[in-house]
Amino acid sequence: MKMHREEKIWLTISFGMIMVFMLITGYQAFAFGLTPPSNKEKIDPQKVDQTAPFDKPGVEKIGEKEYEVVMTLQVFSFNPSTIEVPAGSTVHFTLTSKDVTHGFQVANTNINAMVMPGHIQKISQKFDKPGVYLVLCNEYCGVGHQAMSTTITVK
Repeated sequence: MKMHREEKIWLTISFGMIMVFMLITGYQAFAFGLTPPSNKEKIDPQKVDQTAPFDKPGVEKIGEKEYEVVMTLQVFSFNPSTIEVPAGSTVHFTLTSKDVTHGFQVANTNINAMVMPGHIQKISQKFDKPGVYLVLCNEYCGVGHQAMSTTITVK
């Protein structure tokens, strides 16, 4: 089988473009940390209430305008049910599920995570603008799924 000159040129250009795109993506992943979250921390979903830090869910100030929110997700609810932080704060969420896979999506932010039983999910977000942010479960988790929501109040 003989390849025409135009085919060889097209294949060479296509292969070169693919290699350039892969190099750019790899560079961004390592140089700028633009990789998917890969927290591989695990927890026994049957013992969430006895395992630190989930034995005391809530909001804790850990620095100047920096807060940690330890949250458990279970049948149609979030614990703690409400969160209040001052504007300009960075919030570090540590999440796990007690029963089934839940979603954790904060409206008007980039937060969108899947929270699975037996796994610990960690996410950070800076809340600059005051307001009330709606938190939704965006993974179907049962009959009462549509009622699973809470709020983050930024003052």
